[in-house]
Amino acid sequence: MEGKTQETAAAMAGMCVRSARKWQDGLLPSETKEERWWRTRPDPFDGVWEEEIESLLRDDLKGKLKATTIIEWLEEQHPGRFSASQLRTLQRRLQDWRALNGPDREVYFPQEHPPGREAQFDFTHGSALGVTVAGQPYPHLLFQLILSHSGWRYAEVTAGETFLALKQGMQNALWTRRGVPEVVRSDNTSAATHELKGSRGRALNANYTALLDHYGVRSTRINSGKSHENGVAEHAHYRLKDAVDQALIMRGSRDFHTDEDYAGFVREMVEKRNRLVKGKLEQEMACLRPLPPAPLPEYANYQSRVRRWSIIQLAGRSYSVPSRLIGKVVQIRLYSDHVEVYYKGHFVERMERVRGDGEVNVNYRHVINSLVRKPGAFARYRFREQLFPTLRFRLAYDALRQWRGERADVEYVRILHLASTTMEANVDSALSLLLETGQPFDYAEVRELAEPKPPQAPALALSGKPDLKIYDRLLTVSLAGSGVCA
Repeated sequence: MEGKTQETAAAMAGMCVRSARKWQDGLLPSETKEERWWRTRPDPFDGVWEEEIESLLRDDLKGKLKATTIIEWLEEQHPGRFSASQLRTLQRRLQDWRALNGPDREVYFPQEHPPGREAQFDFTHGSALGVTVAGQPYPHLLFQLILSHSGWRYAEVTAGETFLALKQGMQNALWTRRGVPEVVRSDNTSAATHELKGSRGRALNANYTALLDHYGVRSTRINSGKSHENGVAEHAHYRLKDAVDQALIMRGSRDFHTDEDYAGFVREMVEKRNRLVKGKLEQEMACLRPLPPAPLPEYANYQSRVRRWSIIQLAGRSYSVPSRLIGKVVQIRLYSDHVEVYYKGHFVERMERVRGDGEVNVNYRHVINSLVRKPGAFARYRFREQLFPTLRFRLAYDALRQWRGERADVEYVRILHLASTTMEANVDSALSLLLETGQPFDYAEVRELAEPKPPQAPALALSGKPDLKIYDRLLTVSLAGSGVCA
């Protein structure tokens, strides 16, 4: 310490003057320590490292051979000499050998992202978050679009990795941010690309190309199996799911009343993270290009003729519609999560979109009026499993089968008709009460509970004609009390 005496400097450093004098004239303690070159214990791999293990490592050109595999092999080759307790020592030896003699490792090159140039998007599975809706498991995906320079992100909850989900998410992100980047980067998702059978490569499909052309952006894609090339999106997925998971822990429950409640919860997490990049976002906003006059429709248009069984076919899936449309051609709008049906421009029906080839969505209200006249068709109806609106309806049918045999079909169809003409919730409650008793019941008992008869007004017997002069006298008394002349 300049300007201090040796005694003062030693006292301020917390040492005696003798030690200060010694270290001032000589080497510091850290400089006097010699590097240890000798072993403190015998080498457990002496005689096998150079002769056997190194040859295995040299043949492992990709550096994938694990210490656990080698130790198991040594136990087989030299019974009684090696054990799992030497695994950590072997792991350190492998690490040091590969650092000096192993194969080259893949180098990752950090990229610079000029403001306004690039956005990356991707889908990720959210099932690992363990979210439930109304007590039921909620399998879902998260779509994210991230501006690479600022890190601003947009996220949506979606049911599947489809083009319509991509289209909706991408457009919502761009219109939320009120600007368009030059490039959109993604992996080779089938929502945006299709396989080229001849070259075994992938090219943009027509729908995605039209979307890019509408916004005037270019597409870049990563190489197959190289997810790190879409690193901005991959890292954003990790951060978002981690933030959602932590927030769910703090919330104390992973159950939500509706899927919209959960979607709002995710949006709240995204908004919190976006507040952290507000400064860089302002810089990037100045470099984004303007939006087109309007977004593209978020649905795909189809037409279908309603079949005799009140069913329309859409992309290999079946949906029921009101029976009055049988034989008519209807227009269909397919969204990412639901389907809308129109007839000559008039809205008819909205229903949840089904996933998977051959899946169906049949609403019992569309067919029940015909089925109640033909109850015998219920037993072998192709879509019979769709005619149980809740679990209690299914339990009720099974109980009726046990008590009434084939007559159960007639009783159940009448109960279903009652649900369609009154309130399904009331019928469901009635079935719950009857099932709890464990006693046989029929349609009449369900109707009695679900649709109680209105109380009858009592019949009043009047003797003779009413005397209207009574009302005149009341009026006279009222006027006299108020001081007004009649």
